[in-house]
Order: sequence, then C-alpha cells, then structure tokens
Amino acid sequence: MDFSQGVVTTLQDLKVNKKDLLRKVRAYAKEKPVSIVVPMLFDELKRKTAHMIIEKMNHCDYASDIIIALAAENEKEYVEALRSFQRLKVPHKVVWCNGPSVGEVLRELKEEGLDVLKYKGKGRDVWIAMGIATIEADAIALHDADIITYDETLPAKLLFPLIEPSLDYTFNKGYYARIGNNMLYGRVTRLFVQPLIEALIERIGYEIKFLNYLRSFRYPLSGEFAIKSDIALDISIPSDWGLEIGILSEVYKRVSVKHVCQTDLGKYDHKHQGIGDLSKGLVKMSGDIFRTLLHHLTEGAYIDVTPSFLRSLQVIYRRIAKDYIKKYFSLARFNGLRYNRHKEETTVERFAEVIIDAGEKFLEKPVENRIPNWLRAMSAVEGIRDLLLEAVERDMETYGKKL
Repeated sequence: MDFSQGVVTTLQDLKVNKKDLLRKVRAYAKEKPVSIVVPMLFDELKRKTAHMIIEKMNHCDYASDIIIALAAENEKEYVEALRSFQRLKVPHKVVWCNGPSVGEVLRELKEEGLDVLKYKGKGRDVWIAMGIATIEADAIALHDADIITYDETLPAKLLFPLIEPSLDYTFNKGYYARIGNNMLYGRVTRLFVQPLIEALIERIGYEIKFLNYLRSFRYPLSGEFAIKSDIALDISIPSDWGLEIGILSEVYKRVSVKHVCQTDLGKYDHKHQGIGDLSKGLVKMSGDIFRTLLHHLTEGAYIDVTPSFLRSLQVIYRRIAKDYIKKYFSLARFNGLRYNRHKEETTVERFAEVIIDAGEKFLEKPVENRIPNWLRAMSAVEGIRDLLLEAVERDMETYGKKL
C-alpha cells in the first residue's frame, strides 16, 4: 500500500468507510459550519454532468450552504440556472457573479480605488463566492462543476481534515488520477508543471523550499480544495488560469506547511480541454501558470528572470519532459492504457514555446493578474460582504418570481 509522505502531509484513501466519514463530517459541522463553493459557467448546466451533481449535492446535508458562483450572460440564463437549482434542497445561493446587482456592489470598491471589476473569469467568481461563504462558514470546500464521478463524499473528504477536532489543518488540496477514455489525462500537470518544477530546481542550482513544497503535491492543478475562512480572507488570487498555482503560493506564504495537507479523492473524471494555442486551451493555461509561478519565485525567492534564464530553462525543461514521457509511456503500457508518444512529444514542444513567450510577457509586465484579498476589500468598504449577500438574495427573490 502507498503510505509515503513528503513535505506536505498526504491522506491516502487506504480504506475510508464512506458512511462513517459522512457521519463524522455531519457531527463536526454542527460545531464548525461549512460551505461548499462551486464555480460554474452557464453552458455547463447544459451537460448531464451538472444535473447529476445537483442530485448528489442533495446528500451534502452537512453543508450549511452551497454557493454556486455562476457566470451567466443575461437574465434569461440566470433564471434558467435558478430553475435548474430548484431541485437542490440543501440551503444554497446562486450568485450571478457577472450580473448587474453584484456589479453595482463591486463598483463601490472601485470608487474607493479597488477595481475588482477589471478582473474576469473563474478567479473573480471564486473570490466573490468565498467572500460570501466566509460570513458564516468556518471552512469552505471548492470543487468544479464538471466532475463525472461526483458524489457527496468528495467535499466531505476535503473538509474532514479542517474540522476534525484532533487535527489542525488549514488547507487541504484534493488529488486523483486523471484517466478517461482508457488513457492518461492531466497533461498540463504531467507534461508541463511537474517537469518545469524539476527544471527550475536544476537551473537555479539549489533547492528552494517553495519549489519542494509545490513538487510534493500530487495534483497541484486540481480545482478541488478546502480552506479555513480566516485564510480565505487573507489570500490574493489570480483571476486567470494561474488560479490553482496562485492559491498554493498564497497558502505557502501565510500558513506553516505542517498545517497543509492533500487528500486522495479516489476515482475521478471530468471534461478535457484541447491543446489550443497561445490564446486558448491548454497552451494558454500553461502560459498563465508559468507567469504566476515566475511572479511568486521573483517575489519570494528573489530569482532574477532574464532572457538567458528563460532560454536555458527551456532547454532543461525539454530534456526533463521527454524523460517524463518515457515514464508515463511505461505506466500506460503496464496498465493497458492507450498512449500516443508522438502526441505527447508534440504537446511538450508546444509547452516549451510557452516558456519563452510567457516569460517575455512577464519581463514586459511583471505584475501578476492578482485580485486583492478580502481583508483589503473589507477595509475599503465597510460591510462589503454583507452588501454582496444582500444583492444575491435580492437577485434570487426578484428573478425567482419569473420561474
């Protein structure tokens, strides 16, 4: 069995009794209320997966609140989302994150010199939802809305280490094997982030604690984590695809590693993205991640990023990534999975281009696309979280009449 531990405590699912886990989480949550946050695009509601998740979330009765951080283009979409979530019997809020009511509240921050409206995407939606969740919750679990294998134990596993009385964890990252269609996925982690971290350690010439911390996470890019509310208020998060790495970096700066863990979420599958190019898909994602990583290395480890640094890093990355391809080919063969080495090699070449392109963009503008933390927002506008909550409740009441 896999008991191995590293820099970050790893909670492997050796023999978790799901009924017992849920019973304990329900009991602990009576003393330490928990919320579940689910960022969601309206288009995701068109998929069967989202409706399955809604049904499964009805069993998440340990949550005081479920907050759907919704991106909808218009009133019609928001009303349709409210209709879909009528089937969710657990207390919940559908937050129209890019709607007029939330926008009006955020404009109050802009008037005080804190322009949150300029940030777009999942990161801002998560930021808004966490602000609302922290009003009542002691801990918050966050997961994506496209999980094909979802059930009520997933957020329970994330929350358990944060609310179990004898444990003292502040942040928990979920991990799982990305396998679908009889093949390995998780390409950005497997073929970009993991070899990139190894290349950074080799290029810099010594091991930086921050890089060892990142290296210890089995799936650093997973969208599933749980966090204590006081820490959620104190972290600044990227609004782009650097969100997951950015959160890990912020947690590292504010929390002792002994209070950080990662948990095995078991069997897992969700939608897969195309490789894309520098403006979309996995290539765009890798660029956002790399810029976020460079920002934190420059800020916390005083790394001097130069064109020559980027060129040498690219060469080292290519070599290490090709070694990883052999490793994953071996893993796939052993498990009888399909594996196209040519496509993997092509993907590595696309990712290698990102190191120069995203690196040069970082040199031109070394300011991260990072949303200020909630503590600053609360200082800028007194009662800002309550104002957001009131706006959400008005939306649900007003638009709910149109169902």
